Amino acid sequence: MSQPPPPGNPYGAVPGTGYGAPQAPAGPQVQQAPPPIPGAPAQPGAYGQAGPYGPPGGHPQPGAYPHSGVHGQHACRICGGFPAADVTIRSHQGLLVMMTFRKLEGPFCRICGTSVFRDMMSRTLWQGWWSPFSAALFNPFTIVVDLVARSKINKLPDPGHDPFGARPDVGRPVFQRPASLVVLVPVLWVLSLFVLAALG
Repeated sequence: MSQPPPPGNPYGAVPGTGYGAPQAPAGPQVQQAPPPIPGAPAQPGAYGQAGPYGPPGGHPQPGAYPHSGVHGQHACRICGGFPAADVTIRSHQGLLVMMTFRKLEGPFCRICGTSVFRDMMSRTLWQGWWSPFSAALFNPFTIVVDLVARSKINKLPDPGHDPFGARPDVGRPVFQRPASLVVLVPVLWVLSLFVLAALG
């Protein structure tokens, strides 16, 4: 004789028979994310949480943007603007018997690239002449390389509005900064050598 189902649920499972056992719903299963633990750090990249672009509504951090943007264009590493030139801007410092090299790798949009170029070039023009090898070789090479990078940046169109406010001020042009005028010292020295050579 069959055993009746438990009272209160005529469609419930019948103990010991296997009939009426709950079945898994058909179709893909949707897993609910566990509730956040108070005080625990947010998971990177989750919606509404801190990720590589900073907190929601916050400013992006320099270097957080991917280098590949819309339709394969480069995105500026500082502000995320399009388009951007994939260039490296350098500076050099000569210290008598020592020297240091610095560089900032792009891509940079027109505005951010101009700002970085002016800062780095100004440092090179007044810090790069104070060792023999720097004055004769490394500093002129750095200046030429940066001028090539600057020519590529100048060809870019304006990146438009900065929605995050991450772009730096372009600042004053290089030769309107007093520190950059130190470049006149080696220039005048070289000119004096040519004058002395011409006079015998």
